[in-house]
Amino acid sequence: MQIVRIAPGTPAGFVRPAVTVGNFDGVHRGHQALLSAALARNGEDAGPVVVLTFDPHPSRILQAERAPAALMTLAQKAEVLGEMGASALAVLPFTAETAQASPESFARDVLAAAVGARHVVVGETFRFGASRSGDVGGLVRLGRDLGFDVLAVPALVAGGTAISSSRIRQLLGRGDVAGAAELLGRGYFVDGTVVKGDGRGRTIGIPTANVATENEVLPLSGVYACRARTPGAAPRSGVANLGHRPTFGGKALGLEVHLLDFDGDLYGQELRVTFVERLREERAFASAADLVKQIGDDIQEARRHLHAAPGEGRVVGL
Repeated sequence: MQIVRIAPGTPAGFVRPAVTVGNFDGVHRGHQALLSAALARNGEDAGPVVVLTFDPHPSRILQAERAPAALMTLAQKAEVLGEMGASALAVLPFTAETAQASPESFARDVLAAAVGARHVVVGETFRFGASRSGDVGGLVRLGRDLGFDVLAVPALVAGGTAISSSRIRQLLGRGDVAGAAELLGRGYFVDGTVVKGDGRGRTIGIPTANVATENEVLPLSGVYACRARTPGAAPRSGVANLGHRPTFGGKALGLEVHLLDFDGDLYGQELRVTFVERLREERAFASAADLVKQIGDDIQEARRHLHAAPGEGRVVGL
């Protein structure tokens, strides 16, 4: 999907799109409801649907010390939104100057002039402009003068509370990746490059891929049933250890993935790891033999969660 950096007052070349606005961190089910509404809004026009977002997250400019870690990279956000039908991700660089823009200038210079909006879809609690002084009612009035209509979408609720990126971070912080998946509408994943490790896994008969992750948010340390894949390949079942490897005196936080029934070289390749279920906490073992026995139990438990049968295929590369 196209990622377009935009500037206030400068047309980006979109032809009367439906536009939905927000941070879209995680692209959770609440965000998906906004996108679905925008797709439906523009259905009769058969025009593009543009997601307007901000980079960096506004809180990193307004409240840097309290800014949340991002669930997704910008590229991951664009990928998921594109798979769901968005035509483009319009990225407005968020600066101190942007933060001081009035609601009127945001509507005029960004929504109307830069993006060329015909329809605007936002959450019902949407706030915009300096000091968050603009609201949906004000946007409706501005849209009448600027040539776009506005649809406000109610928050999507799960478990009695609105789905939000902060709720998902909290669940991941507790290791509840299954709960996070319920709110996301898919498993939580991270991307990274497979790098050289110390080779200890192979020496004990359980080779692992050491993943240098790109994502800012990782689940609570522990052992997880997971799925992993390289770009363009089918996912494979695995067991991920996220932690410090206390049995071997490890210090740095690391992500290691053992792919079930796999024999191949992944060094230097990009790997996407999707966390499915937390199996246990990370802990130190008295000996390597005790660790190997526990990993064997972890593999069997992961198979139960992932429904992966032994011998699902030994291939070189994913």
